[in-house]
Amino acid sequence: MARKVTTIPATRTITGAPVTTLAKRRVAGYARVSTNDEDQANSYQAQIDYYTQYINGRSDWEMVDVYTDEGISGTSTARRQGFQRMIADALTGKIDLIVTKSVSRFARNTVDSLTTVRALKDKGVEVYFEKENIWTLDSKGELLITIMSSLAQEESRSISENVTWGKRKAFKDGKVHLPFSSVIGFCKGADGGIAIDPETAPIVERIYREFIEGASPMQIAKGLTADCIPTPRGAKKWATSTVRSILSNEKYKGDALLQKKFTADFLTKKLVKNEGQVPQYYVEGNHPAIIDPEVWEAAQHVAATTAITGRHDRTFSRMVFCEHCGGLYGAKTWHSTSKYKRVVWKCNDRYEVEHPGKTPTITDEKLQVAWLEAVADLVKRKSLIDWDELHAALAETNSAEVEILNLQGELEIITGVMTKAIEDNKRIQQDQTEYLARFAQLEERYQHTVTKLDEAQALLARRQGVATELKRMRKALNGLKPGALVWDEPLFRIITEKFTIAMDGSVKVEFKNSI
Repeated sequence: MARKVTTIPATRTITGAPVTTLAKRRVAGYARVSTNDEDQANSYQAQIDYYTQYINGRSDWEMVDVYTDEGISGTSTARRQGFQRMIADALTGKIDLIVTKSVSRFARNTVDSLTTVRALKDKGVEVYFEKENIWTLDSKGELLITIMSSLAQEESRSISENVTWGKRKAFKDGKVHLPFSSVIGFCKGADGGIAIDPETAPIVERIYREFIEGASPMQIAKGLTADCIPTPRGAKKWATSTVRSILSNEKYKGDALLQKKFTADFLTKKLVKNEGQVPQYYVEGNHPAIIDPEVWEAAQHVAATTAITGRHDRTFSRMVFCEHCGGLYGAKTWHSTSKYKRVVWKCNDRYEVEHPGKTPTITDEKLQVAWLEAVADLVKRKSLIDWDELHAALAETNSAEVEILNLQGELEIITGVMTKAIEDNKRIQQDQTEYLARFAQLEERYQHTVTKLDEAQALLARRQGVATELKRMRKALNGLKPGALVWDEPLFRIITEKFTIAMDGSVKVEFKNSI
């Protein structure tokens, strides 16, 4: 049966006034440079001037604005405020045409470029790329943009890889860069190197001193804020995290750990913490130290200790124990709403376990007196303390260091064997069941070695902490005289381990490291 086609005539006609004038297109320019260098700044201003003159020079165009981004990478549109404002204006009908230098100026990310162009096309907004002579409303526009954006993205990848290689080569060579604008205590020296800033270095010294003497990072931050001392970035209020960062920064003892973070994705430029993904390099004695290395190590030991036991506002928190049950004594407030208000210490477990008789209550004053008596006795007997024997027994580090080196060497060997196994499996046909079984054994060996390495490093850290404590104790005790002792909280923090309260109310004082 032959097909039959019937024409259905139009029932509506287009009417309207004849077109006598051509409506002007509302046009915007877009300019961007990716760094703040002087040469780029000149290019940036030149682009603005060029688009201003170029758009105003066309009688059929009406100037909207020249949108700009200065010193911002083009690999992602997420951080470009000028770009985002321009697109928002275009999508709300304020722009008909966007003129820009090239596809790479617009975006070096293929997905971003195509997504943006398509969103604009849906609203009837065209983009003109001068260098490539591409008009996006042209039928060939999207294909050309896809090709050019892909090329631009690969160019960005290549540049990023070159920059990353350069940075890692500098790290490997031990070259240290310090962002002086965001690091307190240091400044640029006359020779272009790192020098101590005499104005802000005392702030760093204060932070370490107060921390070692018992103040928490929060207390230190509050004190700095109260004294109107600006933060490293010039803010008025100190954050606890800023104090913690300063306390853990090895640069203050003159060293530098390089490549703490790295760029995981060249498109997002996101920095991630280096947890073993890429090598790190430790440079010792790179620049003048604000904090003595022993003091720095002492601060790390205090931080590690308080991370376990917790740091409290009260001097004797978590340091007073019950001889009968071994429980902690806690602070209790008596007569909290009257003028007779006072704080005493009682066993927290006095109602949980059976105590023979009344649980002793202790005051801050009695603890201080007991401590002064114990210190006076310790000073009289200090000549009997064999510091070398104590160091050998508690703080010897050679064996741990040798163990760590051996385990690190073993890890390198296992990693090499695993890498070779993977490469061989790519090139050589083999039984996958056997291959996976062998690889599982290698993985098990690797994890076992990592566990042993972690344990050895933890042991080394503990022994180094004890060594630091012994040095500080010895120095502190050598300067004391029995007849001139007064309550000294920093000294208390340095030498005291704990108090034990007997059922008869007597107090036993134990000093650190079994002294």
